[in-house]
Amino acid sequence: MTSIGSTRLVVGMEIHIELATNSKMFASAPSGATPDRYEAEPNTLVDPVVMALPGTLPVINREAVTMSMRVGLALGCDISRHTKWDRKNYYYPDLPKGYQISQYDKPLCTGGQVAFPCGDDTCSVRITRAHLEEDTGKLGHELPGGRAFDGSLVDLNRAGTPLLEVVTEPDLGTADEAVAFARHLHNLCTFLGVTGGIMQRGHMRFEPNINMIITSDDGVEHATPIVEIKNLNSFRALRGAIEHETTRQVTAWQEDGIEMGPGRKTTRGWDDQAGVTLLQRVKEDAHDYRYFPDPDLVPLSIDDEWIEAVRASIPELPGARRQRYHDDYGLDDKDAAALTEHAEECFFFEACVEVTGDGAACAKWLLNAGAKRANERGCHLHELGISPQQLGGIIAMRSKNQIGSSSADELFGMLCDREEDADTVAQEAGLLQVADAGDMEEWISAALAAQPQAAEDFAAGKDAAAGRIIGEVMKHSGGTADPAAVRAKLVEVLRA
Repeated sequence: MTSIGSTRLVVGMEIHIELATNSKMFASAPSGATPDRYEAEPNTLVDPVVMALPGTLPVINREAVTMSMRVGLALGCDISRHTKWDRKNYYYPDLPKGYQISQYDKPLCTGGQVAFPCGDDTCSVRITRAHLEEDTGKLGHELPGGRAFDGSLVDLNRAGTPLLEVVTEPDLGTADEAVAFARHLHNLCTFLGVTGGIMQRGHMRFEPNINMIITSDDGVEHATPIVEIKNLNSFRALRGAIEHETTRQVTAWQEDGIEMGPGRKTTRGWDDQAGVTLLQRVKEDAHDYRYFPDPDLVPLSIDDEWIEAVRASIPELPGARRQRYHDDYGLDDKDAAALTEHAEECFFFEACVEVTGDGAACAKWLLNAGAKRANERGCHLHELGISPQQLGGIIAMRSKNQIGSSSADELFGMLCDREEDADTVAQEAGLLQVADAGDMEEWISAALAAQPQAAEDFAAGKDAAAGRIIGEVMKHSGGTADPAAVRAKLVEVLRA
């Protein structure tokens, strides 16, 4: 077995993003990338172009081009003023034409570099290109209901869906960096509104290209062959595949001495249950696909006016929002990152701030009471049911000391299932704090009788003893007594 001095992981990423357009990339058939169409019956989102019937002609989807430009600009890419479409020839049963319309030597977006948070640091990765193409269909290997089937079933609902492929340089050096970049791009694309971003539905699929630079004991560097892991649709699978492949390649080099030289790039799949990668095929080179310009599609010219219109449509991105939350609301990096992790949650937070004018208070409530209930219900913050106006009511009552902290937390939970305003629900539930003199005296008398030693200690000037008495008062009042009013009354009664 060959001795190793050191190893270095090298990862480049290919990321496929299904664009949430209304129709397909080159056809008028409805796209399956929108949430309302995911459960559509097989082979219902098709038309003659998708099915590649003789005599049909493709037409470019302008919105897909616009969405792709939006992503490219956000990644710092240059937008090509002249681009074209190419046929990538290979046969699969779920690819009706026998070729895929893609972009080869003139991609829509080139260059670029993006910084992204990675733990406590900021990392960056260079973007090689982002090109636009069409997705394939799906193959099923069992009948509905899980019944065995001796063959495969073809569903063309996904075929022809606009697909943006983002390709990076091999700048990522750990699984943590690769996952952090994948999360960042996912977040970026959902903020841009170009994809639903639901990983389980294939809206974003990761394909890391992995190899190891191994330095042997004699100081010589050796490079293992590049392996591409196909179609990973979760961050957990991405991490697992990279970590497994790192170990596998080093072990293979030690045992077999494999090196880049005559070896060819291979494609492997990820077995999520076994936690291993499996060889699928030797990777084709570009000439194996026999690329040539698609004769049915004219080259596309993009002028400055179109580019600037797209640039103007880009919203404030997550990184800029995190900095603004820090500067304007005093949030720390962890809270700012949590609020910008999902686009819809971020927009909900900002709607709450617009109602209340208090970003710090909104963040506190959403990341504590809100996050607890979202976790219990298995949903996002914006899906809890509480409205910005209702949250504003809770914050207002707390600032006026009209409701205690535990009662306010209880009220938050109630409002997740109620449409009335916060004040109405609080009154109906008896959650508002009581400072009535008569009630106060009754509760204090009962508390002093229950805590005679604490009463004696407080009367003697021991302020800490007040906590036991106030706790007793809160118990007698059902949590509705105003703690500040209770303390003031104790001073009046016991230290007069």
